[in-house]
Amino acid sequence: EFYGKGAPYNALVGKDSTRGVAKMSLDPADLTHDITGLSEEELKSLDDIFNNVYKAKYPIVGYTSRRILNEDGSPNLDFKPEDQPHFNIKDEF
Repeated sequence: EFYGKGAPYNALVGKDSTRGVAKMSLDPADLTHDITGLSEEELKSLDDIFNNVYKAKYPIVGYTSRRILNEDGSPNLDFKPEDQPHFNIKDEF
């Protein structure tokens, strides 16, 4: 209803939209993982939204390719879900 094709938050689907969530923005320029230059208030909002909305409401089903693949597309052999920020491996299963 919210994330499907044509739905209000569809722009967030399938990408790391961290900046957009922090800024409460659906501007395509903000739909990125880059948090450079965010204010302390935006970073706090991001943590609050992640922990109290996304993590509380939705199961973790995967990671964006930026985390699990190298820039050349090869697998990132150093990727470990348990090392990812905000996650405990038990939260994922």
